[in-house]
Amino acid sequence: MIEIEIDGKALQVEEGSTVLQAAHQAGTYIPHFCYHKKLSIAANCRMCLVQIEKAPKPMPACATTVAAGMKVFTHSEMAVKAQKGVMEFLLINHPLDCPICDQGGECQLQDLSVGYGAGNARFQEEKRVVLNKNLGPLVSTDMTRCINCTRCIRFTQEIAGYMEMGQAFRGDRAEVMPFVEKTVDSEISGNIIDLCPVGALTSKPFRFSARSWELSRRKSVSPHDGLGSNLIVQTKLDRVMRVLPLENEDVNECWLSDKDRYSYEGLNSDQRLTKPMVKQGGKWREVEWNVALDYVSHALRDVAKTHGAAAVGALVSPHSTLEEMALAAKLMRGLGSDNIDFRLRQTDFSLDGKRKGAPWLGMKVAELSKLDRVLVVGSALRREHPLLAQRLRQAAKRGAALSVIHAFDEDLLVKPAGKAIVASSQLPNTLAQVVKAAAELKGVAVDAAVGGVAVSAEAKTIAASLASGSGAGILLGNFAQQHPQAGTLQLLAQKLAEILGARWDLLGEAANSVGGYVAKALPQAEGLNAARMVGEGCRAYLVVNAEPELDCADGAGAQAALQQADSTIVLSPFKSAAMLDYADAILPVAPFTETSGTFVNMEGRVQSFQAVCKPMGETRPAWKVLRVLGNLLELDGFAQESSEDVRAEALGDAAEFVSGLDNGAAGSIDLAAKPAADAMKPVPLYGADPLVRRAASLQKTPIATEKA
Repeated sequence: MIEIEIDGKALQVEEGSTVLQAAHQAGTYIPHFCYHKKLSIAANCRMCLVQIEKAPKPMPACATTVAAGMKVFTHSEMAVKAQKGVMEFLLINHPLDCPICDQGGECQLQDLSVGYGAGNARFQEEKRVVLNKNLGPLVSTDMTRCINCTRCIRFTQEIAGYMEMGQAFRGDRAEVMPFVEKTVDSEISGNIIDLCPVGALTSKPFRFSARSWELSRRKSVSPHDGLGSNLIVQTKLDRVMRVLPLENEDVNECWLSDKDRYSYEGLNSDQRLTKPMVKQGGKWREVEWNVALDYVSHALRDVAKTHGAAAVGALVSPHSTLEEMALAAKLMRGLGSDNIDFRLRQTDFSLDGKRKGAPWLGMKVAELSKLDRVLVVGSALRREHPLLAQRLRQAAKRGAALSVIHAFDEDLLVKPAGKAIVASSQLPNTLAQVVKAAAELKGVAVDAAVGGVAVSAEAKTIAASLASGSGAGILLGNFAQQHPQAGTLQLLAQKLAEILGARWDLLGEAANSVGGYVAKALPQAEGLNAARMVGEGCRAYLVVNAEPELDCADGAGAQAALQQADSTIVLSPFKSAAMLDYADAILPVAPFTETSGTFVNMEGRVQSFQAVCKPMGETRPAWKVLRVLGNLLELDGFAQESSEDVRAEALGDAAEFVSGLDNGAAGSIDLAAKPAADAMKPVPLYGADPLVRRAASLQKTPIATEKA
């Protein structure tokens, strides 16, 4: 620590800090445009010029390192004159179109021009005009407004990992543009909108739809991948207009994936269901809630009485809230059935009943950045977990070595230390090779099932990389967890972690992949899991927030099973052609923006949220619908008056993190290849859940079309 002085205020700052960082620590604001705490220092906007004692001219605070005894003046005559001069230059060519600019009301240039801009311009020359660029369906451009801060350029290169934008020409002709007229196609491209300090880059779906001061702002949590990104949802007249990141360094930092940012479009889809529907005589008709609930309760009771409670099954989406999962589980068990599951895409359930606890990430999300050796098994990481991929890219820049075993090649935008791209059926054998190679390096004996495999050069390279580090992690992705030999892959990862003294972790597929275990929304005794419910068939199904034809591992089989059932009850915010074919009653329930609830993310973090707007039409929160069904069926334990009551019942004393999480499991390793695995296909990034499938702009992106 060294001592400096800012505006007469003495303080101690860490050696190597910049003047801007020191000023922030002291609570002193220095105006700036190009500086951002997550990006490299460019020092090209010059707005942060300050006076430093004994320096002959103003110095950029963002690029000047502090020195012992330094005296800084941020509001001296020299500093203010320099800052006002920079502002005058920035405004020379900037168009005066604030009244039609989407950035109006939240524009840094607009704010700072009030304090540092002149009331009139001395320049009478004609302003330059820059042609707009096509960056794709998500980001709109008005490049004449660009002040060349280069934040977007640095983001695409340093955070997104691929330099999709650059700056061409010189002086007052300099232009920011994509390369060779290409679009910006990163899975986290929308962050350049937040980074842009002016109105040059704005949201294309949001364009001209509302002014910033008209919007109400509410905190929420993303319902998509297992990270649980923190959101600010902006609404107008009870309609979601825009979604922005809520900074949380422990979860999503200050970023959002495009899936989290733009999926709100699906909330206003023409497939939104706003009134209960019941099929009578083969025809659908809208009914009142009391009629629909009476129909549903009688249908479930009749099947349970006629065929036994074990003939009723529930398929629950892992994107449902903890409260919805808990009440669905209680409803099924109140009827006498243990047939409930949220693991709809899973095909191997061999470790059920053999786990020490609920599977989870195995560490805090923030700790991923501290790993120096990483093996990713069965994961298209950028597609499944865009923000975790970003964290690992930053770790790679600091020296971490990343290795991959997968059935599909994906450019992680870092040079891998080792890579093995094999047929899906060979994933277990390849991981077993790494286990054997690591055991040989460490001089450890291995199981007979592993000892007989022939070790490839790629496996030796991966094992050597993992063994060379002090903090290694083995990450099993969605594809590995959906594999027909998922249990074997997890046991092999566990064995490899034991040999190396490393961690092995499961990357949660959905918002409540961990929460489903906490809510006990899976068979506890002799019940049928999701695959058996689909394969063996039930006489009645309760489907919560899912579209089984798209969300189950065997979509066609799930659709056929639902069609043959005596009664299929669907609780969903949306209706689809397939649903109208197999369902007997569809109850409109609220998506995450219209209900309160809780998601437990992959690290076990409990994140509760409130509704940000009123339910559309006659939509009702799913937890309320399930509670009323419990009462109509005369079951015990359905007297909750709020989602908080359900949450307290499901979580007990858990506050910030849930307990009982443990990836440990006992079982036998089976390396016999299953050729059926080769038919597996990864779940499309923008096809993983009902909401994102209806986000029109996301479906126009190259990522969506390449997976179609």
